[in-house]
Amino acid sequence: MVSKTPRRLAILGVGLMGGSFALALRQVAPHMHIAGYDRDEVNLAAARQLGVIDLGSVDLASVVREADMVLMAVPVGQMPELFELMAPHLNPVAVVTDVGSTKTSLVEAARKYLGPAVARFVPGHPIAGAELSGVRAAQEGLFQGRTVVLTPLEETLPHPLAWVQSCWELCGARVECQTVARHDEIFGVVSHLPHLLSFALVYEIAQRPDAATLFRFAASGFRDFTRIAGSNPEMWRDISLANRDVLKVELVRYRDQLDQLMAWLDTADGAALEDFMQKARTARRQWQEGS
Repeated sequence: MVSKTPRRLAILGVGLMGGSFALALRQVAPHMHIAGYDRDEVNLAAARQLGVIDLGSVDLASVVREADMVLMAVPVGQMPELFELMAPHLNPVAVVTDVGSTKTSLVEAARKYLGPAVARFVPGHPIAGAELSGVRAAQEGLFQGRTVVLTPLEETLPHPLAWVQSCWELCGARVECQTVARHDEIFGVVSHLPHLLSFALVYEIAQRPDAATLFRFAASGFRDFTRIAGSNPEMWRDISLANRDVLKVELVRYRDQLDQLMAWLDTADGAALEDFMQKARTARRQWQEGS
């Protein structure tokens, strides 16, 4: 019988998400060996100093070779290359999982490069994060009480799925399963679209000649709406491109709503505006009360 936690865990991308996963599992398995791969040697040194990993290397093969579980925690745009590079060096029984925010293109890459090992690939997406990034932002309680969505494939074997689910539960998370397509639809609406809109608003204002004056008067409403525009641009570039088919549909829907707002303003239709705002307010309150 396999233990609930890996004997040797490999973290590919030792930042906020990968580091927090390692720290959480260390709480229940202090003797587990954790190796980290990262392109940044300074980041690896910091991870070792903080006790997040036992061994760090820029050599991918040496990190994954003896691991019985591999967690991919790099931007989604980097994952296909990692699949290709690590496939020849994977432990024959290793389970592979990830923390990426999109799944469709990732699964295509896994099927292309992992070969038979795709049966031990369990795509995952923890619904957690922080404004800060990097291993110094990692925290053992990041996933406590949060939801992790797993999107097992038709090929995924029962044991890898159960093992990855168990590890996330040991991190304090609740686990749900979705299909790959439904996952990308849901998060395109409630995560990826809001990020693009937040970036777009800040960018548009920043291009104006009087941007400095406008930002000087911006207060809590602007801060709340644009908080996520402070997110990692590389990560959100990759997410936007990976889920672009869903995002294009959602942007058209949002543009249609903006057109409707413009029409109500043109006709000074206060009743329609108030009804629209009231329905939005009620929906948000219901969401908050149910979350």
